[in-house]
Amino acid sequence: MIAIGCDHGGYALKQEIMAHLDKRGLEYKDFGCYSEESVDYPIYGKAVADAIISGECERGILICGTGIGISVTANKIKGIRAALCTDCFCAEATRTHNDANILALGARVTGPGLAIKILDTFLDTEFSNDPRHVRRLEMMHAIEMEQ
Repeated sequence: MIAIGCDHGGYALKQEIMAHLDKRGLEYKDFGCYSEESVDYPIYGKAVADAIISGECERGILICGTGIGISVTANKIKGIRAALCTDCFCAEATRTHNDANILALGARVTGPGLAIKILDTFLDTEFSNDPRHVRRLEMMHAIEMEQ
């Protein structure tokens, strides 16, 4: 199950992404927002992150105007590795190297066609399990535990 959330700036792109997920036959849960009326992105960043940490969802998609604020919010939650991706190379690298569990997108900086290609790359790429990347994930986890 994929968790998806956005603020008002990401609402239109979220609609296109959900239609694409439907076409692919992928299950998702929409954590809002539900219109273009102004809202606060931390609410939705936290909701998607919490769904992943609880095990309700395996991966997430977050969208705001730039993707920055909503990804920063999600990364405050222990165990979350949200990556703001602006191209397919970044989406592939963050999955293979960082085992990112949330893709963040900026609706005002990435058009829907590219956003869907980035999304597909993110969803279709697995973590490499390369020992150097596993070691680095363990280091990130250790830093997180110090906090």
